[in-house]
Amino acid sequence: DSWTRPDKYEHGLVTPPTLLDSRLRVRFLQWSLDRNIVVRTHARISSLTLKNVQFTYAGQYLCTASNSIGQDNQHMHLEVRYAPKILGGVMTYTWEGNAANISCEVEAHPGASVVWFREDLPLPSANATNIKIYNTPTGSSLEITPDSSDFGSYNCTAGNAMGTEHKEFLLIQAEVPSSPEIQYVEPFSSTAVAVFEEPDSTGGVPIIKYKVEWRLPGQDWTGREYEADEDTSRITIVGLKPETTYEVKMSAINGKGEGESSEAKTFKTEPVREPSAPILEVKVQNRGNSLKVNWIKQDDGGLPIKHYLVRYKARQASDWKPEIRLPNGSEYVVLSGLDWNTEYEVHVVAENQQGKSEPATLAYRTSTEPTTVPGTNSHHPTLSTCTHQPQ
Repeated sequence: DSWTRPDKYEHGLVTPPTLLDSRLRVRFLQWSLDRNIVVRTHARISSLTLKNVQFTYAGQYLCTASNSIGQDNQHMHLEVRYAPKILGGVMTYTWEGNAANISCEVEAHPGASVVWFREDLPLPSANATNIKIYNTPTGSSLEITPDSSDFGSYNCTAGNAMGTEHKEFLLIQAEVPSSPEIQYVEPFSSTAVAVFEEPDSTGGVPIIKYKVEWRLPGQDWTGREYEADEDTSRITIVGLKPETTYEVKMSAINGKGEGESSEAKTFKTEPVREPSAPILEVKVQNRGNSLKVNWIKQDDGGLPIKHYLVRYKARQASDWKPEIRLPNGSEYVVLSGLDWNTEYEVHVVAENQQGKSEPATLAYRTSTEPTTVPGTNSHHPTLSTCTHQPQ
């Protein structure tokens, strides 16, 4: 004879140990470690006893009897009834006029009915037009578009034939964020990078933007907002004058509004010089022996970029291909007809009237040549460029 939980065993949730006696071999599934499962065998009867039944014990059980002639199976289903259990966090942040959902997720068997209360009064009340209730098979959601009087405690009560469960949920008014802290400013000729720490407090809701303001000392502030993401810790200020002293400050913005600004930091931009190297990105073309190289302009050194210089070669080759000169505003170059399964080096240099930047470099290996190539491939590189003219 053997006892199994097919629904648990098939999903790898349990381990079937083996018991032996003089007449019967009994297999059973023990998916808990608290010895709540007992198998007893007497004569031709085998029994499975579950102690301290949990709601997770519900499901299908299989009894198998076998001898040298054959075997027979019998399926049995255990239904476990239990009082509601309310799950989920209890705090929801929002601000006046911004709709928020308070979710009361319920586990129960049989299914529970859910009701909401505010100060012992059932919801929604006749005059609460800004509160809606949405019921689902697994719980209930309270949608509130709050005014100042709607913040506070809400009670979710779930009940079935086995019992009742209550839980208090809090709707909390969000605050504006605290100020970020500018750690230092890294100046260049026409740009500067502000490195900062996030605010200690977000106000209860996510930060969506950072506002950066800069000025010449004693003059009016110039500002710009930057989208925030999880990795935001550096913001680049553009359009600065070379060899000039500036002040910079920052603030954080969430749905509630803008927080206080940080203390202003003073920095001085660098003199006119050659540009900073662009940042390169590589994108594979549909044809595996083509390469698209994008670049992102960095500091121009205080003078307009005249052009970009691109050169490339196979790693093992001694000579570079002829230099490609692209006008200011170019954003990428496509190199086609490269050798298959070959590693290439690519250098991109920005040049202004003062001189050339350090080369931005990347390495890229082309794909292995396919066995069937439609058409005729030329191994002489062709060139495609994109030029963006500033507005």
